[in-house]
Amino acid sequence: MKKMKIKLLVVDDSMLFCGALKKQFEINPRIEIVGTAADPFEAMDKAAELKPDVLIIDFEMPKMNGIEFLKQLMKQYPAPCIMVTSSKAVSERDVLNAGAAAFMNKPKSAAEMQTFCSILGTKAIIAAGNKDKYVRNSAAEGGEVLRAAGSGAKVSRADPELPSKMDIVGAAAKGDDGYIVALGASTGGTDALECVIKAFPDNMPPVVVVQHMPPVFTKMYADRLNKSCAMTVKEAEDGDRLKNGVCLIGAGGFHLELKKDLKGYYVKSAPGEKVSGHCPSVDVLFNSVADTAGSKAIAALLTGMGADGAKGLLKMHKKGAYTIGQNKETCVVYGMPMEAYKLGACAEQMPIDKIGAEICRRLAEGWTAKDLGNE
Repeated sequence: MKKMKIKLLVVDDSMLFCGALKKQFEINPRIEIVGTAADPFEAMDKAAELKPDVLIIDFEMPKMNGIEFLKQLMKQYPAPCIMVTSSKAVSERDVLNAGAAAFMNKPKSAAEMQTFCSILGTKAIIAAGNKDKYVRNSAAEGGEVLRAAGSGAKVSRADPELPSKMDIVGAAAKGDDGYIVALGASTGGTDALECVIKAFPDNMPPVVVVQHMPPVFTKMYADRLNKSCAMTVKEAEDGDRLKNGVCLIGAGGFHLELKKDLKGYYVKSAPGEKVSGHCPSVDVLFNSVADTAGSKAIAALLTGMGADGAKGLLKMHKKGAYTIGQNKETCVVYGMPMEAYKLGACAEQMPIDKIGAEICRRLAEGWTAKDLGNE
């Protein structure tokens, strides 16, 4: 069955920008721009008429700025909105607190447009998956709209899909060494990983991550996640000890491996030859988690080109870990999780917006040989 396209409404008075977006998304099988609007009042009418899944809103608009428009829009047509701007004076915190699902700076040149649209497309897919969370509040509260969980705060504690913090505490305390969560991603992974990690509470068992990214950028990315997630997120350093509530991002140009001694888990971070075409390599991380943590691990392989992580996920699966692959519909590139699925490495495939909650649920409730398909 063919997957329905996500419908976008672009609210921007720049015909050049709107035209560039249309050109880029013409070849995207998952996204369709159903209309454009040059000002907030036209946008209100277009939203009611076209019923878009996600709106792309420029901050600088005639008659009303983006934040004021967003507040008004949510009263009339509550839907995920991604705000974009070319101004350095706009605060991301203010935009997210106003109810936006995401915030992006516009590309500075035509050369940057393709990358911008690739990231924007990922954010739109993730936002559309949360569309049902944009609901009206009661009239007693003035008709204001509840924005999607996690769009401004670190982590929603009201999401009924997530186990309670006490459930996670219980999971983290099981066994002598506790549990480990391992995540791997490549193309499209920066937003996909953020979607997953934002679902984790601050007492989550340790999380280790490899995202294909060059040196320097991994630290910047970790710092960004640290500001938006409940967990403490940092770039991994050699010898870092793992503890509950901490997420380590593998450094660019360094392989990340899980190790264990009498004091518990720690990581080795060291330069090396490329494995499966990458350094850091997801296969290196997943293989080490399989050898060190065995059945006390959960792993998810997310969007990315190629096959890195597929064999490592299979090894984890065979050692009794619970393994998840991101589904085709929500991947920017359905490469790495597809290869893992073809190998039989995935206990299940899931949309990106469900993976974080499922990891929490499995930690709280456990899994059996039947769940793993080993019976």
